Amino acid sequence: MAHPWPLLLLVVGLCAVTHAYKEPKSFNYEQGVVKELSHCPGRYCGRTRLENGSWSACGACERGLRRDNRSACVECHDEPEFYDVLYLGFMGLLPLTFHLGCIDAAAKRRTFTYEVIALYGSAILEVGVAAVVTLLVTEPIGSFNIRSCKVRKLADWYPLLHNPNPNYEGKLHCTQEAVYPLYSMVFVFYTLCLMVMLIIRPVLSSKLMPNRGKSAIYSALYFLPALIVVHAIGAGLIYYSFPYMVIIMSVISNAAHFAFQLDQSMPGLLKGCVRDVRNLVILLGHWGLHAYGIIAITQLTEVSEL
Repeated sequence: MAHPWPLLLLVVGLCAVTHAYKEPKSFNYEQGVVKELSHCPGRYCGRTRLENGSWSACGACERGLRRDNRSACVECHDEPEFYDVLYLGFMGLLPLTFHLGCIDAAAKRRTFTYEVIALYGSAILEVGVAAVVTLLVTEPIGSFNIRSCKVRKLADWYPLLHNPNPNYEGKLHCTQEAVYPLYSMVFVFYTLCLMVMLIIRPVLSSKLMPNRGKSAIYSALYFLPALIVVHAIGAGLIYYSFPYMVIIMSVISNAAHFAFQLDQSMPGLLKGCVRDVRNLVILLGHWGLHAYGIIAITQLTEVSEL
């Protein structure tokens, strides 16, 4: 016959756990429009000041506004930091690098020709025009200055994942652009890149490279929408990792370029960089990207302290 003590101990333990369990405390907050500003749940839910002096129900702040410590939606007056400027520069270099690579692949020439240089210039012009127009249409409109909301953490890029559900009574939809305008202006920039390219490039390609020039345009019609999708999903991850991505990809791309050289000896590679203008330009471009990544990591602070 089994001893009853183990069963009795199990029953006593379950009773103790049940007695020690307490209902989770409910989150109390004022729902709907309020006269006095009160706290809202979640990280990004806030209240907007209404015309009659009262405060709106907890929800998403309007574009260009962000919740403060009191849950009030206040207008952002920050300026982009140096790292933010480098991030926007990286997002501008991405389509330009793809354009130049696709043009070089379409030309299939080991030397620079007038036609290839003209298409390179067209790509630089297209990206430059798109960047200038993007800055001009971003608040404040007509100025190259940018009014932004400061990036504080990775979650700021994904407020959709932080919509609260207080007391499990219903989810509050507080999705907004907490990193205004670093997220939205990149979409505007990529769209303008596509529009400007479709206006300028077909005319030049039809005259300079009637047969091969089309492939560079077709490639852009693929990689620009792909960049938009990647930005929509991984903007926050790119923001924090782009300096390391630039350094790693510049090293890999540089090594791949020299791997296709016919003379793989050290003197042959050095002579090829000096004698061949194309190789020299590609090498300097990779060095520039490598330096860009180092500057983004250090932000010139560690260098100045030496």
